[in-house]
Amino acid sequence: MADSATINQKTLLGHPVGLYILFLTEMWERFSFYGMKALLIFYLVKYHLFSDDAGNLLVGSYAALVYAIPVVGGYLADRYLGFRKAVTFGGILLVLGHMGMAYEGNEATQMANGVIERDDAALQVFYFSLSLIIMGVGFLKANISSIVGELYKKGDKRRDSGFTIFYMGINLGSALATIICSWLGETYGWSYGFGAAGFGMLLGLVTFVYGKKYFYGKAEPKDIGLLQKKSFLGLSNEITIYVLAVIGTVVVWQMVQSHSVVEILLMLAGAASLIYIVWYAFSKATKKERDRLFALTILILFSVIFWALFEQAYTSLNLFADRALDRESSLFGEIAAGAFLSLNAIFIILLAPVFAWLWIKLDKRNMNPNAAIKFSIGILLVGLGFGALVLGGEVSGAGKVAMIWLVLAYFLHTCGELCLSPVGLSYVTKLSPGKIVGFMMGVWFLATAGSEYIASLLANLASIDTSGGQATDLAVAKASYLDLFETLFYTGLIFGIILLILSPFVKRMMHGIDSENIDEDEILIEEKH
Repeated sequence: MADSATINQKTLLGHPVGLYILFLTEMWERFSFYGMKALLIFYLVKYHLFSDDAGNLLVGSYAALVYAIPVVGGYLADRYLGFRKAVTFGGILLVLGHMGMAYEGNEATQMANGVIERDDAALQVFYFSLSLIIMGVGFLKANISSIVGELYKKGDKRRDSGFTIFYMGINLGSALATIICSWLGETYGWSYGFGAAGFGMLLGLVTFVYGKKYFYGKAEPKDIGLLQKKSFLGLSNEITIYVLAVIGTVVVWQMVQSHSVVEILLMLAGAASLIYIVWYAFSKATKKERDRLFALTILILFSVIFWALFEQAYTSLNLFADRALDRESSLFGEIAAGAFLSLNAIFIILLAPVFAWLWIKLDKRNMNPNAAIKFSIGILLVGLGFGALVLGGEVSGAGKVAMIWLVLAYFLHTCGELCLSPVGLSYVTKLSPGKIVGFMMGVWFLATAGSEYIASLLANLASIDTSGGQATDLAVAKASYLDLFETLFYTGLIFGIILLILSPFVKRMMHGIDSENIDEDEILIEEKH
């Protein structure tokens, strides 16, 4: 294995060459992920003629599982596979899943008696493709970010800027995907949009495999002997993990078709987690540890509110853009509804340096808000984003809502994300008792998974009857979405104010933990969330 001096010789623009391999890999992986996700709700309601309710719940179940599985994938990479093998295996599953999504089958038809005939075989291919993507993300999501950290020695001053470059890859991939895949899918056909997403993932996988030599062994398994040891199946632990992952994919294949199962599992896991936290706090922790643990639990619970509102982007906000937004542009013609999702990534690229500068400036004046205040500001801003849409709906009269109001909503939502998201994982590591940091990290991802499902339930409040996936009555569609957005506006304001009131108590419970020196790699493991 090369020593640090050798590693430092292979640089490009002052950073390890491996960083740029990871940048391109993650850019294409996020291109595939967000490109597919941008099309998903439209594909369900327009091509397979799902009701809004069924489409929203499927998107919610898929997103919930996407955020739950990486907890297992991260553990297996740490304990057995190493980051490179985990990312490679995850990438293979993702390529297969995205390519499967490109198979449309026969378009659903609505009979004269109202009965909808669907291509059940094509739907099963679709569900299995989703399960491959879910499992693939589980092995890839956090592990590729961990490789970035391995490329730098502790104390290396290039580390933060390296993660910043990597983070730009995430958002660049997201921005390009939601524009390109949405345009291809809605203009030329769903298979073109999903196919483009799959091709992007293939490019990412090829880039990663080709560039493995630039990781200098830093992403390899920690214990080769353990990896090769025989398991209860009589196979090596490595092969056993792959076999169990395939079996797990089959299980997930069934779960994405049964939303009630996903809901029950999320509720049971959430309840069990809270019970364990309370038990540990009173039986194992010191008073200071107990206070900090409860402070973290409060922040996690409020983060569920934020993400449940924020993640309307891929359901109700996407359908609103399609059905009630005036998308005609003198410069670009009619803009694809899904393309508006790119605004979040674009605003992050533009605003992240501004917020980083702002927090540093405020910190020098001892005015940097604590985590609870930042969380409350984030919740207030996401609520105000929906308030902007309500205002836009009111001033639009009987016509469609002007695009500027959705742009403003995404701007406010992104500002809220930048207040809340970067400090989330950092506080998990700071406030958790040392013996249960890993468990609390899992609780954080579980809360995110729960919020994704709750988001789909909220989106169902705006469900309307459609014909061929299209809204036949603009007034009804517009009123339905604006009623939902008004509810979400007040929800954001109420919970934001409640947390703002609680913030002094939460700060005291932290016993001196503040927001200084947030590790950039902990921010980025979350990959935007």
